Amino acid sequence: MAVGADAVLVGARDLLVRKVEVPLGRLPSALDGFTIAQLSDFHYSPLAESLIREAVQLTNQLHPDLVMLTGDFVTVRLGHKRDPHAASDAEPCATLLAALRSRHGSFAVLGNHDHFSDPRRVTLSLEQRGIQVLRNRSLALEKNGARLWIAGVEDVLGGDDDLDLTLRGIPQDQPVVLAVHEPDYAHQVMRRPVDLQLSGHSHGGQIRLPWIGAPFLPPLGRRYPFGLYRLPPLTLYTNPGIGTIRVPARLNCPPEITLLSLRASPTA
Repeated sequence: MAVGADAVLVGARDLLVRKVEVPLGRLPSALDGFTIAQLSDFHYSPLAESLIREAVQLTNQLHPDLVMLTGDFVTVRLGHKRDPHAASDAEPCATLLAALRSRHGSFAVLGNHDHFSDPRRVTLSLEQRGIQVLRNRSLALEKNGARLWIAGVEDVLGGDDDLDLTLRGIPQDQPVVLAVHEPDYAHQVMRRPVDLQLSGHSHGGQIRLPWIGAPFLPPLGRRYPFGLYRLPPLTLYTNPGIGTIRVPARLNCPPEITLLSLRASPTA
């Protein structure tokens, strides 16, 4: 009982800031040290509001170059294949996230819960508050005369992903950071000229038991459920998320803000 109480009352609200260095072979030296703050899986509810607000404040203290939000701003009710009502939570969630600050702004992709609610409404809620939603598209950022491409794929479980369209027009010799909600999509991405994939979706298992790991992981979140993976030439980071689903509990898997520092490395 004591372990369960700790998981519900502490584990789900004990925010962790994890700093990760990511060497990328194609990253120009002019972009060495470029930082991306990644947050994911907010699953907004009134209960989660204070935690999301705290995550925004902590992220701003990191002074990142860019913020990437990797999906699931809302929660589709269990047993509902389509739940347009869930999209009503996108507006209060987006209002909190609008306070994020970085040198190049905030970008987002949709998750499966966003897709199966009302993706148009979720997108509009975010974009009206200054957060660009990347739905099978990319754009170039420039720093010190060098380019870094930021790309985002539509939700894969929703079936609207189009990797060809997303990467169209990107020069083969320029580095690409791709956001996609589901981490196991990496098996498609690793065949393409993409340097870094940022994902969420799995919640890191949310409950991680000693010697056993996570009793439950969602489809397309089972191969790469948590942390940094090297899948040459691709690097993947799976963020365990901010919010919770099904039960408001976490165990051995705290909510996380990830600060990724990109490093120029000819041996990456």
